[in-house]
Amino acid sequence: MIRERRKKILDIIEEKGFVKVVELSKLLDCSEVTLRNDIKQMDKEGLLLRTHGGAMKIEEEQTKPFNVEKMSKDINKKIEITRAAYNLINDGDTIIIDDATTSFYLTKHIKANSEKKITVVTNSLLVATELLGQKQVNLFMIGGQISFDMAATMGDLANSNIEGFHVDKAFIGVHGLNFNLGITSIGSVQMQVKKSIINAANEVIVLADSSKFGGAYLSVICPMDRVSKVITDKMIDPTYIKLAKENHVDLIIAE
Repeated sequence: MIRERRKKILDIIEEKGFVKVVELSKLLDCSEVTLRNDIKQMDKEGLLLRTHGGAMKIEEEQTKPFNVEKMSKDINKKIEITRAAYNLINDGDTIIIDDATTSFYLTKHIKANSEKKITVVTNSLLVATELLGQKQVNLFMIGGQISFDMAATMGDLANSNIEGFHVDKAFIGVHGLNFNLGITSIGSVQMQVKKSIINAANEVIVLADSSKFGGAYLSVICPMDRVSKVITDKMIDPTYIKLAKENHVDLIIAE
């Protein structure tokens, strides 16, 4: 019975893309409590994306031209992190979302929840495409040269374009997080864009799954004292939780 009900949930989400628990309850003649439990478990299994008050499908096909392996790696961790990130966004906020894969999943939460009216600035084609036409979002696309494998704008023009914005919060992904060095990136092009984004924001919120801690790459984006908050998953090593406290880093562990 459970298996059949969950199959029906997936069928409905496949058809609609997004559905509220209230609507599912009417369609399946089932209690909202039961359906919320189903959705919570199916979210953990990576079968759907749990949102505020409902669920949506995970559209992997959309990311195929842009490195499927990278987009789908640690997907459950990314969903947990971005759910916590969405809770930090207030109605009326202006935010920048970068081109990191974790940032893309934050976009899905924004798309699925219409109660917060926000302004979003991004250099990611995927983020912009996902939010296109969303009534709750005032969308700005950063201009610049498009990277051949990242589906994002980069380079001097993009950096110059970012300088024209000032936002409440920036949400960025990183390749490494080291409490001595700061947050780091694999290359100077990515580093420069992230630096520009950081300079344009009052608050800098780093989205970093537990595998990113301790490592350090060639390009240092900024020291840890420029970071307002770091959101990670519950698999983080306790050593890094201790280091965060010692370095006065506001660390949020997503549930």
